[in-house]
Amino acid sequence: QVLRTFDSLISSNCTQELENTGVDVWKHTQVKKVTKSPCGLLDVTVTSVVPGHKPTEEVIRDVDCLLWAVGRQPSSEGLCLDQVGVQVDPKGHVVVDEYQNTTRRGIYAVGDVCGRALLTPVAIAAGRKLAHRLFEGKQDSRLDYENIPTVVFSHPPIGTVGLTEEEAMAIHGKDNVKIYNTSFTPLYHAVTQRKVKCVMKLVCAGKEEKVVGLHMQGLGCDEILQGFAVAIKMGATKADLDNTVAIHPTSAEELVTLR
Repeated sequence: QVLRTFDSLISSNCTQELENTGVDVWKHTQVKKVTKSPCGLLDVTVTSVVPGHKPTEEVIRDVDCLLWAVGRQPSSEGLCLDQVGVQVDPKGHVVVDEYQNTTRRGIYAVGDVCGRALLTPVAIAAGRKLAHRLFEGKQDSRLDYENIPTVVFSHPPIGTVGLTEEEAMAIHGKDNVKIYNTSFTPLYHAVTQRKVKCVMKLVCAGKEEKVVGLHMQGLGCDEILQGFAVAIKMGATKADLDNTVAIHPTSAEELVTLR
């Protein structure tokens, strides 16, 4: 499935939506090599390892375009950081504490090179907090990396913040986690030929059912997320959502009417 590090609901639904639009998703497959074909196009050799089956190899011939989207690695190797006492982890990420301090006094790092929450707004926010601490005397100024909202601009878009169901159970215990799910067709698609559904999951923990995670995919979920991210950051509970009057007819109202 795609987006394997996301909540299982998002991963499975996004995979299904891609397939519904005609995308051929090769699962359990890795690219082994890429060669140029006699006609100038590309031949891609892949290895498939399906659980319970023997590995198989196949060549996808005459590929017009290959988009290499396998993630990023920090380009810190040529900076000679070890010579000034700045520690990096085995993957090359600069090691920092909660205040963006490296292991060398007076040297700081923010952004993707730190290897946490690789998002542009996160880097900007961390940089601002660091500047406030260094130049405005705000000694406790630091970025809180918990509950950072994330959007994937897929079709339809994905919005997620907080813990996945699996993470919540690992931290709080299975018996202390309650999940609320919903799946529906947004009003926008009421008269369209292809019905694109919207899925939502609320992850709650403890007796007070504190909301520790929210995951959704559907039309408008990218815009819906920001406000709910504020509520979750402030410690909202399921009861807080239940006590909020729904805006009808919207997709967002589903989150305050979950039962």
